[in-house]
Amino acid sequence: MTKTKKQLSPGAKAAVGVGAVAQLLFAFLAFWDLSHRDGDEIRGPKPAWIPVILVNWIGPTTYFMFGIRR
Repeated sequence: MTKTKKQLSPGAKAAVGVGAVAQLLFAFLAFWDLSHRDGDEIRGPKPAWIPVILVNWIGPTTYFMFGIRR
């Protein structure tokens, strides 16, 4: 069963907050990297990576693992 916000302990609330900030930071870093790389350094068209990065955790991870040519 899912707990509501009121049912969470202060520690759990803090953990959720830290996780949310980490997720947003990860997505921001992926978008920043995408915008600062040349198109020939990216696999596929750059605009195609925008919706991919928006998928929580999986999108930025996929971009960093498979989207950048090494």
